[in-house]
Amino acid sequence: ERERLERERKEKEQERLELKDQERREDELNELRHLLEENHTAVTTWKTDAVEKAKWERYMHCDGIPDPAVQQDLNTYISLWRDDPEVNITLVLKQCHLTLQLMEELEALLRDVTDPQECYKYQEGLINLQELIHSKHLLTTEEILKMASMNIDTETGNMQTVVKDVNITLCLWANLKKNPRFRDLNFEEAGLGFELPKQLAVSHIAVRLLHTHYDHLSLLARMAHPRMHTPSLRYLSDSALNTANTEIPSMSHIPGLGYYIQCDVFIIIVCISQSAASLQSSRNGAQPAEGRVSQIQTQMEALSGKMPSPTLPDTPKRHECIQVVDLMQYTPLGGVFYCDVFHLPPQAHQVNGWEIRQLLDEGLQVFPYPMEKSNLDDNEALTCPPVGVSVTLPDSVVFLEAPQVARWDAQWRMDSITDLSYEEEEAKISFKMDFFQPFVLMQETYANLPFLSWELRPLDQDAALFTVNGALIDLSITIQGNQCMLQLEQERGLSHLIGKWMSGPILQRAMLNAGINIFVNEYTDKYVITCGKDPLTEHAAYEQMALFASACAFTWSKWNAKCGAEHLVTQACEHHGPVPVPKDSWSLYLLGAQRSQKLEITENSEEFSPDYYPGSEFHSTFIHMLQDNMSTDGIARTRESNYRFVDTVQSLLCATRPLMYS
Repeated sequence: ERERLERERKEKEQERLELKDQERREDELNELRHLLEENHTAVTTWKTDAVEKAKWERYMHCDGIPDPAVQQDLNTYISLWRDDPEVNITLVLKQCHLTLQLMEELEALLRDVTDPQECYKYQEGLINLQELIHSKHLLTTEEILKMASMNIDTETGNMQTVVKDVNITLCLWANLKKNPRFRDLNFEEAGLGFELPKQLAVSHIAVRLLHTHYDHLSLLARMAHPRMHTPSLRYLSDSALNTANTEIPSMSHIPGLGYYIQCDVFIIIVCISQSAASLQSSRNGAQPAEGRVSQIQTQMEALSGKMPSPTLPDTPKRHECIQVVDLMQYTPLGGVFYCDVFHLPPQAHQVNGWEIRQLLDEGLQVFPYPMEKSNLDDNEALTCPPVGVSVTLPDSVVFLEAPQVARWDAQWRMDSITDLSYEEEEAKISFKMDFFQPFVLMQETYANLPFLSWELRPLDQDAALFTVNGALIDLSITIQGNQCMLQLEQERGLSHLIGKWMSGPILQRAMLNAGINIFVNEYTDKYVITCGKDPLTEHAAYEQMALFASACAFTWSKWNAKCGAEHLVTQACEHHGPVPVPKDSWSLYLLGAQRSQKLEITENSEEFSPDYYPGSEFHSTFIHMLQDNMSTDGIARTRESNYRFVDTVQSLLCATRPLMYS
């Protein structure tokens, strides 16, 4: 009887609290709506003004770099540089640096574009600039190799050189001696090396290892597969791109990049399995300058749909099991490594004080490897051993696990990579490839998810610390106004990132490029175990947490995984100053679409219970629930929060979604 009376008392008390909550529901929702709209309006105005200011500053610059948003200016820049005969590597790399800046601007425009025609225009410009940089690298490589005999290493009798730039590291080796006992070479200052089979050691060849610290190939793959590979993080894009297409258009071929389908907006690579013979026949030599120019023009025609569709290759005799890399599951890190073998250009001869050199029209030519049967001696085995490569991991990235290696063949693939070994202490990876192809080091995109725990606590007015204890590494991000700074216990590298103040979007991209990923998108739940929360309830929680981030601390709760998809559970409390939150200060809160309440249980309770804390009330919003346990000074702090700080905190929470992925 006593239990029945107690149960009836609790039911009546809950009905009273629910009725009280309903009476003030409209006022609380209106107050929250007003705060959110006020901040949103201020942020929108601030961002619009920033864009206009950037446009004006861009217009006022007189640095010779065209505005990438103006297609005529960009086309003029491309034409002038394409026709420039300069092959001095120092001057060419300087021009490449300017072009890379252009590409960064184009990528930024592409992230924010909503008009399909503008999107197509920016993609076209990106690919044309990428191809032009590639052709300039070939021209400078050819020029250096022409002078190989004048720069012979006295110990080996061959030529070897390293050229370093802020964007690339170029390693060249010319086989002048043709010593059959030659096995390998390490470019110590570049952290690159290769191992050649005997067939190549006695051939008139040159080997190029080109490390571009940027990655244009993955960019191409993501543009080609937007539905699969384009992240839609809140930081990176404020609006989704329309990728729908209803019919299959005609097919065009871009030399060196594979077959492409022209869609309304995007380009889609068509994967064609090839027989060994057709694969070998597709490996044509590099063209001379004029040929490469026409190649770029052909590419532009293909993109604009003005080029007739070519005949597709014959049906292959044997289909391969292609291990295509899923660029949502794996992230390329540290740039691209181009591994090439060329016919060594004719060298100059000194005759009676005259320098005699044979001039070839076809330019630098790719040396076919694996070799065709006709190039081998009758008594020589038809098998061509793989090529060995060794790489010291770049200091600019963090590999949380042993790196994976993928090679580029119209897309990233992991087949034909053998004898992979990783020396963690030396940060060195070695492997063998069947072909000379570009390769990249990869890491699982979500290796650091789900989070083990997280915390967001205020440091001062408009300042907070967001700490994430990930699956493999822990990190913290300090937020001050609209600026963020990463803190990470890292023994090597990342000096360009750790301890540097930058905006939220820039920090996020820098962290992704460095292999420190705590960010999610609409595809993450396919690769990471989640709590499966209602996205609208979750988003509303992040909005309100950001509003109160100057005065309240929030942290992970184990009960969040036990309360069901329609509810969220987090620990929260009022907190001031940079000191850690005392353990006994936390309270548990249950958040739902209709109301929020303080829970009776604690983090150390044996089982979950939705019972409310005795003496507490129900509220329609999380912020009003928090205010019941806050001081007057604390509430005043929340009302004085700067809109840029609130937006930065909200963006960070939405980009990481800690209530979903912990």
